Amino acid sequence: MAAAAPSTPSAPHTPVLLRPLLDAVSPVEGVWLDGTFGAGGYTRGLLDAGAERVIAVDRDPLAFEMAEDWAADYGDRITMQQGVFSKMDRYASDLDGVVLDLGVSSMQLDLAERGFSFMRDGPLDMRMSQDGPSAADIVNNAEEDVVASILYQYGEERASRRIAKAIGRARDEAPITTTLELARLVESCLPRSKPGQSHPATRSFQALRIAVNDEYGELFQGLMAAERALKPGGQLAVVTFHSVEDRMVKRFLTARSGGGGNANRFAPEAQREAPQFEVKKRKAIGPDAQELDENPRSRSAKLRVAIRTDAPSGEIDAKSIGMPMVRGL
Repeated sequence: MAAAAPSTPSAPHTPVLLRPLLDAVSPVEGVWLDGTFGAGGYTRGLLDAGAERVIAVDRDPLAFEMAEDWAADYGDRITMQQGVFSKMDRYASDLDGVVLDLGVSSMQLDLAERGFSFMRDGPLDMRMSQDGPSAADIVNNAEEDVVASILYQYGEERASRRIAKAIGRARDEAPITTTLELARLVESCLPRSKPGQSHPATRSFQALRIAVNDEYGELFQGLMAAERALKPGGQLAVVTFHSVEDRMVKRFLTARSGGGGNANRFAPEAQREAPQFEVKKRKAIGPDAQELDENPRSRSAKLRVAIRTDAPSGEIDAKSIGMPMVRGL
């Protein structure tokens, strides 16, 4: 990624569902791992609530640069770890808690040069780690049917084939290199949005971001890594922002808490292993009226919390928890 002078985010990141999360896992104590450090909202919340230490994990090096002005106040109670949360069990073991906030940090959206936003012109990038293939690489080099599958599977975009064909025609003329160029192209394929509706490019940008950063693969591997890293009684708290993520988390916790059931009701009942988690609440926790007023981006957020049992960790198939798959990616 070419060097650029980062612009200043327009507003500080507000951690979504922090109050209900802290209430759900109270009392907060021991060693926690924040797998999506971002602007540090959850890490600070956990430390202020009583955590002995927090291991802050993020794949984006900018997250740690931005934390320099406040992290020193906590001394050795914060351990910074650049990396991905799917490898958390390599960074720590016998954890008292793990928190994952699957939303995109505002510090990334607000920096035009990172290429996440269709509202700001910048290079078509979207890489959280700032290395590896970018969104431009996918848009300009992937087969049209792969692009269409990404948009449909990862963004639930119904006009995926139409958009993929338009991308194919455009890149035959010249590479698509900027966010606004792609946003205008997607917008031209869809009906004009009505007042109050999301921007026409929302789903396509979401899908490309997920593909670039392998977000669903990371989530699946991260849930398994949390199972291995948590000690008995340790708590897993996950905040999701759209239906596919929430479905994956819900199905994972259902399966790992012994609630999977038989796929065929006529087949002999399968011998079940001891559950690895105990789900605290069957229904996801959402924002209250105060949070919706203070932070409108919380409206789609859902929090699920579970407690690790003393059963040995195991394996589970990604398809069984509804992880979308894209062939050829």
